[in-house]
Amino acid sequence: MKFLKVFIVVLIINFGALGIGTLLMGEGARSPWYLGLEKAPWTPDGWVFGAAWTFLMICFSVYMTFLYLKRPTNKIVSLFIIQFLLNVSWNFLFFNQKLIDVALLSILLLTIIVTAFFITYFKDLKGKSIFILPYVVWLCIATSLNLYVSLYN
Repeated sequence: MKFLKVFIVVLIINFGALGIGTLLMGEGARSPWYLGLEKAPWTPDGWVFGAAWTFLMICFSVYMTFLYLKRPTNKIVSLFIIQFLLNVSWNFLFFNQKLIDVALLSILLLTIIVTAFFITYFKDLKGKSIFILPYVVWLCIATSLNLYVSLYN
């Protein structure tokens, strides 16, 4: 029962981040500005982003629940909050403000934080660490997409 309570709270926070990010991105991927950008050849179709983020936030919520129950420390909570802020800010920086290079820095920091979760707490969670791997992989792909836009626009 304790797992379920923490999981629901973390899930609400993570999906809240997605909602806030969506609100802050303006027209987003449908904007004339974005449609006019030179994008990486490996850029997925638009629908993939919504499906991917839904899956990622469910997996990350499971991971964070296991981690928090194992180590309920201020450090874990602080890193989670930083991850939340970086996740939300990327949409605003990239789509709303069109600050491609600043957004790249934001997503690089996000990738570092999420990868640090995986590496730092692997010994604590062992096989349960698999739940954060999709997020790490996706952030590497997303970072490469942002880097491509940064280099070619």
